[in-house]
Amino acid sequence: MLDDTLFDDPARLVEADGRGLLRQAALSGAQVRAAVETAAEKGLDDLAELRPRALVLLARPGVGDGVCRVLAALLGPACPVPVVIADSAPSWIGALDVVFAHTDDGNDQVLAESLSRASRRGATVVVAVPQDGPVAAAGAGRATVLPPRLPVPPELSFGHAYASGLAVLGALGLLRTDTEALADALDRESERAHPDNDVLVNPAKSLALRVAEHTPLLWGIEPVGAAVAAHGGFAFGCLAGVACDVADYHQAVTRTALLRAASSVGSEADLFADPDERGAGALRVFLVRARQDDRTEAVERAAVRDLPGADLLSPDGSEQEDAAVRAGVFAARFDLAAVYLGLASGTVNGPGWPALAVH
Repeated sequence: MLDDTLFDDPARLVEADGRGLLRQAALSGAQVRAAVETAAEKGLDDLAELRPRALVLLARPGVGDGVCRVLAALLGPACPVPVVIADSAPSWIGALDVVFAHTDDGNDQVLAESLSRASRRGATVVVAVPQDGPVAAAGAGRATVLPPRLPVPPELSFGHAYASGLAVLGALGLLRTDTEALADALDRESERAHPDNDVLVNPAKSLALRVAEHTPLLWGIEPVGAAVAAHGGFAFGCLAGVACDVADYHQAVTRTALLRAASSVGSEADLFADPDERGAGALRVFLVRARQDDRTEAVERAAVRDLPGADLLSPDGSEQEDAAVRAGVFAARFDLAAVYLGLASGTVNGPGWPALAVH
């Protein structure tokens, strides 16, 4: 059962958070800085000389799947290099290709075999993985390994994986991101999400309460938003035990029965509405937009018109100018909200509940 009074009592929150997940979730900015520093030390600048036939993003279980989706969406159809997302190295992998992968499981045999094959065939391989284990060893000294420097649970490692991938894209000249601005924005998000801040000024607590006792429909207005929404679905499922529907908005609206049900949902803007009146498990739509341009704003206006009760997660403040920054901030907000909701519902060491091991 949800104990939402926990959000108003910082001392109880800290006491309930036996694994220190709130503190570790607040380290996303530090993860970005550490990953960028590691990439610089490993000499990724050498990638600037490459003109790859294809960029292969190996999406392995965990946060890596969402990271690969976000990276591919940021590149978009205008990318001069074909971008392939796969769970293992394609059969055609060769010396003209660049491979990026992330995992927190150093014993991932599928990934180890993929990296070994890619390295043998001369592909350029960069992996954000633990320093020890079969995966790191699979490159046989030919792969560039970017190990995490900050020990955080695997479910909260988005910052390291994301910054490592952005470093690869930047070195290849495919996407330039101000990673210091990203880290600063993540630090601001963590400050706003501090346990001492109440719901009205804490975006993570606010999001957690809006998700609580609902079935969230996380619908991305545009590809980057949809990719970040996929990470949000992972975070809520992993940390709060909440099953989410995740879809691109254009695909979501073709499911007419679900759309009809979603469009009839009230706005419920009042965070303090009586849960008995709205019904536990009721649908709640969240429209996610990370990229800002005239076309996506037009789609957003149409979506809000058709779904007047939807919650809108869109750029604000200093994060207006860079989709990569906004995507990182939204991912961090989902992580923090999922931790808050997990603490209040007892799925991650909450009051009166046993701690659940998250691998």
